[in-house]
Amino acid sequence: MVQDPRSPQLSRSPQLSSRYGPIFTVWRGLKPVVVLCGYEVVKDALVGHSEEFGGRPEIPLLVQLSKDYGFVSNNEKKWRELRRFTLSTLRDFGMGKSSMSQRVQQEAQHLVELLAELKGNAFEPIIVFRHAVANVICSVVFGSRYSYSDTAFLELLNMIGNYVSFFLSPIAMVYNTFPNIMHHLPGPHNKAFAECKKLKDYIRERVELHKLNLDPSCPRDYIDCFLMKAEKEKNSSENMYSNEDLVMSVFNLFGAGTVTTSNSLVFCVLILAKYPHIQAKVQEEIDVVVGAGRAPSMEDKLKMPYTNAVIHELQRFHKTRIENFPRMTTQDVMFRGHTIPKGTVVIPVLSSVHTDPTQWENPQEIHPGHFLDEKGQFRKREAFMAFSAGKRMCPGEALARMELFLFLTTLLQSFTFQLAGEYKETDLFSLWLEIERRAIPGKFFAVRRLVSS
Repeated sequence: MVQDPRSPQLSRSPQLSSRYGPIFTVWRGLKPVVVLCGYEVVKDALVGHSEEFGGRPEIPLLVQLSKDYGFVSNNEKKWRELRRFTLSTLRDFGMGKSSMSQRVQQEAQHLVELLAELKGNAFEPIIVFRHAVANVICSVVFGSRYSYSDTAFLELLNMIGNYVSFFLSPIAMVYNTFPNIMHHLPGPHNKAFAECKKLKDYIRERVELHKLNLDPSCPRDYIDCFLMKAEKEKNSSENMYSNEDLVMSVFNLFGAGTVTTSNSLVFCVLILAKYPHIQAKVQEEIDVVVGAGRAPSMEDKLKMPYTNAVIHELQRFHKTRIENFPRMTTQDVMFRGHTIPKGTVVIPVLSSVHTDPTQWENPQEIHPGHFLDEKGQFRKREAFMAFSAGKRMCPGEALARMELFLFLTTLLQSFTFQLAGEYKETDLFSLWLEIERRAIPGKFFAVRRLVSS
């Protein structure tokens, strides 16, 4: 195993992998981190050795924020229990079912109405799309949705967005490497923690309101179900369902269920605006399968292979920063000729899977054909890991897939998205970074389509 103490930045993983092979070590401060690159190695670790690579190291930022409460706890037993409860509860409230599909359809229509009111004027997509996606998870967690003009809710969305952006930033890596030093220094981490405290206080207020009018015979949402479970488990010595566990679980559902999906949605719209021929072909399929007389539904997905392929391809091409959620070995493991001790931090570089030339015909290009067979039908690809893989894959995968399909098809049924002229030649990923941090407003136009029913 190669040790390269000069190369802690994962952005260099392709170069390091080509030099040292698909398994190598970098150093974060004094701690070694094993990096896994390429489809075969990542799949072997996350799926073939899911238990051995299924741990999660302590992430100082998360520890400072969560105090080890909620389903991101480093307590393995609590993590398993609260993850199981959360998945079960989300399924009960329709995740992956037609009832959830209807919620997403309704929210997509609200978004269409909002964009229609702009009458073709430029808009800034991050907050608008984030609000729409947040309303879906809020309907499950809080039992309500929020108006697009609700300034207090917009402030909460801004807070969670700021925290996620900070968590994925280089300064966060410094904090996680030297937490004892950074904790006592001024910097953006203090602002992030202060904003998170406001959001947690808001969640606590909602929890207290739920306690006042809880009806155990008719739970309204995730908070009600958690409170009922807490009452049932109140005499348990392990106390996995405390008030703070509820607050942090809601915080994480709210954050994970909002920012990642809405960012993916905005990225998809950006690509479609940059590649109008792809957008036009998706719209053609929508017009044929759905028409203009009704809203798209999940039942349409099977009849829309090109649209499905485009959504998958844009997720493959989107270089997310999910690597900031590393794994950890739960035991000593012999892996592909390397002995990796128990407790070693491991980072499977999922972007290397999505650009592996042994798996993709044109890995560096946007090519919907990656997900289409010779007959033009949709085909699954094992090297598609947009939601990770194995024991710790994203618990919200089913909801995120539903949201991406329904929001995109509903929007493209009604609008053609265009970029402001001065940004049409801007490098794609440079433009995405500007959009993500909302550096320059008004990059997009939603032009109303005239489609006969």
